[in-house]
This record gives sequence, C-alpha cells and structure tokens, in this order.
Amino acid sequence: MRVITVINLKGGVAKTTSAVNISDKLANEHGKKVLIIDNDKQGNASKMFGLHNYDHEGTAEVMADRYVDMHRVIQKTCYENIDIITANMNLLTANLKVMLDQARPQQTRFKKALQQVETEYDFCVIDNAPDINVSTINGLVAADDVLVPLTIDEFSIDGLAELKEQVDNTREDLNEKLNFLGCFVTQFEKSNEADVQGEDYIRALGYPLFETKIHRTPKMKQSTFAREPISIYSPRCRASRDYSELVNEYLEKVSDSDTEM
Repeated sequence: MRVITVINLKGGVAKTTSAVNISDKLANEHGKKVLIIDNDKQGNASKMFGLHNYDHEGTAEVMADRYVDMHRVIQKTCYENIDIITANMNLLTANLKVMLDQARPQQTRFKKALQQVETEYDFCVIDNAPDINVSTINGLVAADDVLVPLTIDEFSIDGLAELKEQVDNTREDLNEKLNFLGCFVTQFEKSNEADVQGEDYIRALGYPLFETKIHRTPKMKQSTFAREPISIYSPRCRASRDYSELVNEYLEKVSDSDTEM
C-alpha cells in the first residue's frame, strides 16, 4: 500500500476536494482499492461521503486508543473500491490526549495502525488539516508521498517554506522514505496573468510542481454541495479531466521513482 498525504498549511486551496477526487480517480479509473483517512477535525472529507457523525469510531480513536481495530474503524462508502476513516471534532481532544501521553510514541500511530490493513489496499490518501499538529505529523510519518495543492497567491506560497521544512525534518528524524513529490495548482484561470506567472515563480523558488493544473469551474463547488466527486457529478467538465490527468502524472512519477530505486 502506497500512502499519499495531501497537505497545505493554508485553507481554501481545494485540499479536501483534491484528496477526494484523487481517491476517486485512483479507484474508478485505475481500479485501485483506496482507503481515505480524514485527518481534519472539520470532517469535510467525511461529509463528502455522507458519513460525518459521532456514533462511529474514526481518526480520533486511531490516534488515542492503544489497541484500535482498523476493521472496526474503517467504513465503506457508497463508491466501489473506496473506504474511509472518518473524523469529527473529537480529533481535537484526541490530539491533546496524545500530547499528554508519554507512555508510547506519539508520531507513529497512523503508521502502526495502517500495518493492519496494508495488504488490503493499493493506496491510502490522507486529507490533513491546514495545520501542523500531532495528527498531521502522523500523516507525514505514515506517508510515502506528499502532495500539496495550492492557489496562486502570496499567502498560499508563503506557507510552503514552513511545510517543506516540516517534511524535511520528518524525513530526517522519523520517515526516511518520505518524498515531497510536488505541488499542483488548483482554481487555475488561464486568463489570469497572476496564475500564469505564479507557476514560474514557484519553480524559481525550487519547489517541484506538477504540470497538470486544476482549472476553476463552477461545477467543482456544486459537486461539494451534491456530496459527489467531480467525476460523478460532472464527468465531462474541465476539472474532472484535470484530476484524471493529475493522477496519471502522479502514477508516472511514482513509477519513475520506483525504477530509479
């Protein structure tokens, strides 16, 4: 099982939308079995699948419980090949509990829990909060690849240095296989000169950048209200095609990196 962690320290960059649609494309276009971990107390990924509630164990229990049964925590979605571990505001309390727990390692709880199901899934996609806390660090420690959705604006780019530093520190101290695979631009408008120039600026700063861009489309926002991946809600829209191309590009990068090893 290959683990993708989707993260940006800034909100509003289509992070959850991207995590959900990447998972959908892996499952429905490539036939992969995918587990999503909602690692944000807001529970937006859980809401996208109509599974946000307080009655079922989820990410909070994975973080806080010593002997968590992943088969009890994981829930089926209405989409073939996609399962999810849900989150809610209990994750905030769980993170505080973990920080006070000195009896066992704090940063490797996702990694240890995922070992229970690593032969049952091809990919795990972790949708992280726009923050660095103990559960997002767990998301980095468990991951193979870091994907960073971003919009072209000063504040989104400002957070990249801090995020890259956290990734580098995690690789050095806790997860030597962690790969900052790249950023990808969301809400892109070809007619917007700032968007076009921003790509060159990001590359000049030395950050890896996917060629694929996710174009802005009204259908994307509508799909979140419909609680459907964009390929289900509007399969012919530009954003749906963009996410297909993004996943294809991702799989090519992964294949190339595996060949080089």
